[in-house]
Amino acid sequence: MGILKSFLRGLGLFLLVIVGIGAWLALPWPFLLGLVVIFLAWMFFTRRGRQTGSVTQVGLSTLGQRIGSSSVIVIGIAGVVAVLVALLAMAEGYRETLRKSGGEDSAIVLRGASAAEVMSTLMHDSVNVISQAPGIARDAQGRALVSPELVVAANLPIKGGLPDEDGSVQLRGVGEAAWTVRPNTKIIAGRKFATGRRELVAGSGAQRQFAGLEPGKQIRLGNQTWDVVGIFHSGDAMDSELWGDAEVVATTYRRGSSRTSVTAKLVNAEAFKGFKETLSKDPRLDVDASTTLEYFSKQSEGMTKVIRIIGMVVGGIMAIGAVFGALNTMFATVATRAREIATLRAIGFRGVPVVVAVMLETMLLALLGGLLGGVLAWLIFNGFTASTIAGGVGQLTFEFKVSPEVLWTGIKWALAIGFVGGLFPALRAARLPVTEALRAA
Repeated sequence: MGILKSFLRGLGLFLLVIVGIGAWLALPWPFLLGLVVIFLAWMFFTRRGRQTGSVTQVGLSTLGQRIGSSSVIVIGIAGVVAVLVALLAMAEGYRETLRKSGGEDSAIVLRGASAAEVMSTLMHDSVNVISQAPGIARDAQGRALVSPELVVAANLPIKGGLPDEDGSVQLRGVGEAAWTVRPNTKIIAGRKFATGRRELVAGSGAQRQFAGLEPGKQIRLGNQTWDVVGIFHSGDAMDSELWGDAEVVATTYRRGSSRTSVTAKLVNAEAFKGFKETLSKDPRLDVDASTTLEYFSKQSEGMTKVIRIIGMVVGGIMAIGAVFGALNTMFATVATRAREIATLRAIGFRGVPVVVAVMLETMLLALLGGLLGGVLAWLIFNGFTASTIAGGVGQLTFEFKVSPEVLWTGIKWALAIGFVGGLFPALRAARLPVTEALRAA
């Protein structure tokens, strides 16, 4: 019966710890800051809190004698946090790059039920109807700021890859209006392509990723030779694309007069509602309209979730190893300090201050490891350039972004590891019989 009670008690504690860690990782920082304030108030204004501070101070004063074992906790947790932060920074950078590609004052129209541009086909008549919808901004000459575009997939050799290794790049056929609809897109080398000619400009990200995309060189796309005449930069997903004249791209890839999407600059963000309602009620059309911000945000959701899940799984596996390292270290620490702990309890220190002090020491070491791991990840990965398939069409070049939110997630993981690693040794220290500990010492 005693064994069953002990098992149930241990199981209950384990489940409580799991729920507590889940809540800890999910809580926003204001709530966690409140918990810290409450804990500090308890330490300063209660007798047990002051006892906890005294025990913690004694433990920290002996860290110099345990530098080797303590560094196991710090280094182990630093490794976990560095890997976790790097993977989360990858997801954040991917999401941010796509989000910057859109805004609430511009709209993109696709064929109904199309998940991405490459899956959409809009006939010439539909493009004309869309261009006449209300809410579209106009230039100084009164022309609607509408850009019918054609997106196709093409293959190019990857820089630094094997001789026959090609990667997928997104080729976008556009007209002159595309530069007005996307004012952040600027030519940084060479010139724009000429209308009606087999010329193209490459995004700065695509130029870094693929071979042969320097102004003055020629490449083969769609069994045709194209002249690279310029490089553009936009700071978003467009950087990973190639742009050419829409009519020439359509002819090369036998798309006739069709387009895959229409991007429109709106009068303002409020104009989108009327724009969308007009298109949805028009019996001549079967289209879906969304703001470009909404569209590109949706494009990032799937990949961002996959990267985050991978990060959590890898971080969780590494965290288990770090927890065992912390457990071994703190159990050994409790064993070597058995006489000290027994003496404190003999002169009136209760079990709670001992438990909290041992856990606090472990969590302070974990915090140091978390900060170290976060700094290393920021130094190594912040701004690091990578690329991956986006939308199943072409490679998207983006930069890792070690944001404050990502760093905060890493710190929370470090403290959670420290909590688990210190809890059970702390309970052992509190339950240690005073007389046995004094005799054993």
